[in-house]
Formats: sequence, structure tokens, C-alpha cells
Amino acid sequence: MVTDAELSEYLDEIRKDVCSHCVERPPEGPPCAPLGKQCGIEMHLPAIIDSVHGVRSDLIEPYLHTNRKQICEKCTLLHSSICPCPMDYLSVLLVEAVETVDRRREEKARQPV
Repeated sequence: MVTDAELSEYLDEIRKDVCSHCVERPPEGPPCAPLGKQCGIEMHLPAIIDSVHGVRSDLIEPYLHTNRKQICEKCTLLHSSICPCPMDYLSVLLVEAVETVDRRREEKARQPV
């Protein structure tokens, strides 16, 4: 499980590198929910991070399969007018953002105190 501090770091990276490419992002977003746009990334962020951490692959398909199995199948918006959500078409950028934070945290942990 991801702590609130870690979640904030992942969210900052995702907003910088993923949300900036979202074609569904409302003006002045993110965050999108307060602006009336339900976003799968915002709704399921802790589960997305856990899902990405559960896969190690150079291909995107294993990440998509895991996300769809662990997150999409339980999403209240599944088969609604906004499905698939940005989490699906931005998945490459999403995985890269999570892995960027992970690398940064690993490098920081290796530095002498």
C-alpha cells in the first residue's frame, strides 16, 4: 500500500507527464473531479500504482491486462459513456511516470545520509 506522501509524489509526476497529454482534461484541470470530469486515474490512483508495481515488462500489454483485471472490472464507470477512460489510452505514459518516481526513490535511498 502506498502512503499519502508517496501518493502525492506519484500524483505530481502523473499530472506533469500524463495529464498534460489527456484530450479529456477540462480547462484548468487537473484535478478533474472538482471540475465535473470523472477520471479513472484520479479515482483509482492507489490501485494503479499497485498494479504497475505488480508487473515488470518491456511491453505495455501485461500492464493493460493487469489494470483491466484489477481495476477496470471493479470500476463503477465500466461500460459507461466515459469508458474507456484516459487510464487506458495514456497507459504508456502512466507506467513511465510511476516507474520514474520509483527510480528516483531508489536513487535517493542509495545516497549516503
